[in-house]
Amino acid sequence: MTPTANRSLKVLFLTRYPVEGASSRYRVHQYLPQLEALGVRCTVQTFMDDAMYRLSFSPGRTGRKAWMTLQATVRRLRALLRWREYDLIYLQRELFPFGPPWVERMLRQRGAAMLFDYDDALFIKKPSRYNPIATLLRSSSKTLDIFRLVDCVVAGNDWLRDRAIAEGGRAVKLEVAEDTQRIAMHPPHSNARPVTVGWLGSKSTVKYLRLIEAVLQELARAHPGLRFEIVGGGEFAMDGVPWVHTEWSLDAELQALQRFDIGLMPLPQEDWANGKSGGKARTYMAAGVVPVCQDIGYNRQLIRPGETGFLCTTPQQWRETLEQAIADAALRQRVAEAARADVEQRFSLAGQAAALRAVFDEVLARRAGGRGA
Repeated sequence: MTPTANRSLKVLFLTRYPVEGASSRYRVHQYLPQLEALGVRCTVQTFMDDAMYRLSFSPGRTGRKAWMTLQATVRRLRALLRWREYDLIYLQRELFPFGPPWVERMLRQRGAAMLFDYDDALFIKKPSRYNPIATLLRSSSKTLDIFRLVDCVVAGNDWLRDRAIAEGGRAVKLEVAEDTQRIAMHPPHSNARPVTVGWLGSKSTVKYLRLIEAVLQELARAHPGLRFEIVGGGEFAMDGVPWVHTEWSLDAELQALQRFDIGLMPLPQEDWANGKSGGKARTYMAAGVVPVCQDIGYNRQLIRPGETGFLCTTPQQWRETLEQAIADAALRQRVAEAARADVEQRFSLAGQAAALRAVFDEVLARRAGGRGA
């Protein structure tokens, strides 16, 4: 047992987004009640408030965005003035979405115990769709520097963990939990009603549906009664595919998962996709929606092909897999039940929260041992 086990800890969680932001919700917010029950006194400070988060998905309004970023920076700096009150500082992504890691370096020099959580390949610079100034201020090397500054990197998959270690950091993998108490199981799959092929995500990633556009167009022509729905993708359109659009919210997501029969997750064949931690696919699985996903990266660890979902690479594979899933309701039901059970066993909220508490204890024990050496 580590020296810190069984004692209360105070942790300052510094997230990028409010609860509406998927990465912050899944990597921090959902664990808070469980962590509190495990003796962790949690304080959360989000960089973006609700208004700034909503504005970040809108084009233009550069001046307003700059002003809100300044306000967010001041709020974060104020929160950090009290860093000595906490046993640990948990960074969900960088402290600031711009500039070098000056503040992270200062905190390290003053003895702060810090963890850095990431579930995307943040060291790969990708342009912002809505804010060219944000793109200009981003630094791909910043994430690599942070790996070496913090006590531990908490990575969403093996590939991200190994990259942090290769850059000189200490790192562990913590897969994302899925709260099956929140997500109801899908009604029994049947072809007595129109089958729904769905996609769940954000305006920044809906473009990846273009990777299978020809396949979806063929399906729409071959199955006039097939229903297509996008949740959270904005005004995305595709010739020949009659997408129904639903604006994302926590409640709308849960309702849509009851309508979806098949969930799509196409991704490009590039390193950025290797950094994805399977959130979309795992949510489909938890809901009893059949995931049909790109055969890349963490998806291969998450899904057992033909049992808990399907993995595809070529357009032919996508077409054949989707045709089979559309036609065979009994197959969808078998996969749905196996996928839900797999999520309950492997990704329980209580289990992953306990694993995170164990990481906290290990970090503090290592620091205590270092002081005593």
